Amino acid sequence: MRPAIVKYYVDADILGLAHVLVTVRGDEVTYPGDPGGTFHKRERCPCPISDPGTPDTVWVPEVATREWLIISRDHNIAENVAELQAVRDSGARMVALAGEDAGNTWGQLEVVMRRWRQIEELREQAGPFIYRASRTVWRPVDLKGPSKRQVRTSPRTPRRRPSTGAAPDGLWPPDAP
Repeated sequence: MRPAIVKYYVDADILGLAHVLVTVRGDEVTYPGDPGGTFHKRERCPCPISDPGTPDTVWVPEVATREWLIISRDHNIAENVAELQAVRDSGARMVALAGEDAGNTWGQLEVVMRRWRQIEELREQAGPFIYRASRTVWRPVDLKGPSKRQVRTSPRTPRRRPSTGAAPDGLWPPDAP
């Protein structure tokens, strides 16, 4: 039996999508904890990332050394300093599924199918890079990281509405009379 040539690594945060992709692209796709398998007379070895809980700073460089393109889901990828640094330092190549479109396995599959030709084209590009993908958006992420004003250090506080019609304490909605 011939060995499979893995090209894509699907991150642990979208394991449902990984299991779907392995059924149709099983000679090219792996995921953390993948026991390996046979697909179209090709044997895929177990994934070297055995634990889905492996930190980004560990698995990203490992996947990059194998030249696999990463498919992940991180709607705040541009604000994840540690992951951006891991991608930059290792030369990794990543597509981050974003937006409401990627909220569940069906939506993730829809985004991947909509963007599949673009994802395949990225296999030929040198890293490091991250592309943000949704059904309607396909754009590169700035790997320099967030500016100081973009980094959220505390939870959001409730926004106040304009004073017109607001309750005496300024919070919206005002209590009903």
